[in-house]
Amino acid sequence: MRLLMAMLKHETNTFSPVETPFQRFFKYDPHVHTGAYALEIYTGTGSGLGGFIDLAQQQGAEIDIALAAESWPSGPVSDETYEQLLRHILDAVQQGGYDGILLDLHGAMVTESLEDAEGELLRRIRELDPHTPIGVTLDMHTNLYENMVSNATVLTGYHTYPHVDMYDAGFRCAQLLVRTIRGEIAPVLAWGTKPMLPHVMQQGTHMEPNKSLQARCIDLEQKQEVLAASLFVGFPNADIHHAGLGVVVCTDAQAAKAQSVCDALLQQAWEARHDFVFQIEPLAESVARAKQIESGPVVLLDHYDNSASGGTMDTTAVLAEVLRQGLENAVFYAIYDPEAVQQAISAGIDAEVTLMLGGKTAMPALTEPSHPVEVTGRVKMIFNGRYRNRGPMYKGVENNTGPTVVLDTGKVEIVLISEHQEPFDLSCLLSVGVDPYMKKYVVLKSRVHWRAGFGELAQQVIECAGLGVCTSDYSQLEFKHVRRPIFPLDPL
Repeated sequence: MRLLMAMLKHETNTFSPVETPFQRFFKYDPHVHTGAYALEIYTGTGSGLGGFIDLAQQQGAEIDIALAAESWPSGPVSDETYEQLLRHILDAVQQGGYDGILLDLHGAMVTESLEDAEGELLRRIRELDPHTPIGVTLDMHTNLYENMVSNATVLTGYHTYPHVDMYDAGFRCAQLLVRTIRGEIAPVLAWGTKPMLPHVMQQGTHMEPNKSLQARCIDLEQKQEVLAASLFVGFPNADIHHAGLGVVVCTDAQAAKAQSVCDALLQQAWEARHDFVFQIEPLAESVARAKQIESGPVVLLDHYDNSASGGTMDTTAVLAEVLRQGLENAVFYAIYDPEAVQQAISAGIDAEVTLMLGGKTAMPALTEPSHPVEVTGRVKMIFNGRYRNRGPMYKGVENNTGPTVVLDTGKVEIVLISEHQEPFDLSCLLSVGVDPYMKKYVVLKSRVHWRAGFGELAQQVIECAGLGVCTSDYSQLEFKHVRRPIFPLDPL
C-alpha cells in the first residue's frame, strides 16, 4: 500500500496585521519540510501527521510526504505563498500511483482571494485525481465549507480543546482510510452548520457546553454508531461567510443515519448557544482580584493577544496593569519584541537596562492602539529559543521563539521573544530557567491551550480583558463578510 501524506495548517485571523510569509510555515527553517526530512521531524510526535505516520507504519505502507507546513496563526496568506505551498502537494498527486491520500489540514485558512483555502486544495486534488480515497483531519476551529466535505472520502476532527488529541484524530482518520482502501467500509459524509459564533473563551472542553458536545461525538464513535463524528466550534476571528459552528458525520454507507446524527448534534449546539457567550470583566478589576488571592500559582490570561489566534503578542495593556498594581513573584510570557531582545542582548547578562517594550505593531482593525511600556530590569537570561514540547499537546515537536531574553524587574520576570509562540507547554518557561510552580502569578498570552501544559498548576484562573485582535469583545471588531443574521451578533 502506498500513501501520500501532507500537512498544511494555518488559522487565519482576518483582523490580524501579522504577516504570513512562506518561511513562517517552517518555523523559519531554511529547508522546506518534505519527503524524508519531514518524516524525520514528525515521526513520534503528537501531531495529526504523526498519527498518520504511525498507522501507516503499522500497516507496512509506503509513505511519501509531499509537504509538512504549519504556520502560527496570523493574517491572510498571500496568493503567491498559497500557490507555492500547494504546488508541492499537487505535483505529488499528479505523479499518481497512490492507494490513498491523507491530509492534515486546519480548516480556517484564508488567503487574499479565498475564504476556504482547504476546500480549494481538495477541489484541485479531485480535479487531478477523481478516484483515489482522501482522508482529511481538521482542527476543532474549522470554519466549515462544502468543498472540504464534498471532496473528502473520510473526515475526522479533534475532540479536545486544548487540542491534546491531534494525534488521535490523525490516527483515526488514517485507520478509516486504510479500511476504505481494503473495501471493508464505504464511507458517506453528512454535514451542516448553524449561524452562531461561539466565543473562543467558552469553547474549552474542560467546561460546558462543548464538554458535553464533544463527549457525545466520542460516545457515538466508541459505540460504533458512526465511523466519525466531528463538531467544529469554528474560529470567530475570521470575517468570512461561513465562520462559526459546523458538524461532519461519517458513516458506513448509511447516508440517512449520518444526516440524522449531524442534525441532532447541530440542534444540541444551537440550544446551548447562550452558554457559548463570554462575559467580560474590566481589566483593573481582574488584576485587583488576582492580587487578593493568598496562594498560587494564579494564572492570569492575557487572552485578547494570543499568538495562536493571530495576535501580535506585543500588546501591553495587561503587562502595564500587572506592573501598576505591583504584583510580585510573577512571570509574564511573553512580549514579542525582537528590537528589545537585541537591545538586551547587546547589554549582556546581569546588565540593568531600560526598555520600551511592545506596542510596536499597528492594529488597523481595532480603534484603540497598543502603546509601549517602559520597563527597567536586569537581563537574567539569554536563550536561542529552541525547545521541544513535553506534551501532552504537540508532544515532541520543536518550537523556535528566536533570540529570547528574560528581563527581571525584581517583581516580574518578563520573557521577550523574537518569534511568536503561544505558551501551552511548561517547556516554554523551563527552557528559560523559570519554574512556574515557584511563582505566585503566571501571566500567559493564551486563551485555552495553556491548560494543556499549565492546567494542573493553576490554583486559580483570572481572565484579563486586555487589548488585541483576538478580542473576546465582538463589538470591537467590524464584521463585513460573515453571514447575517448570526448569534450573538444578532438576537437569534
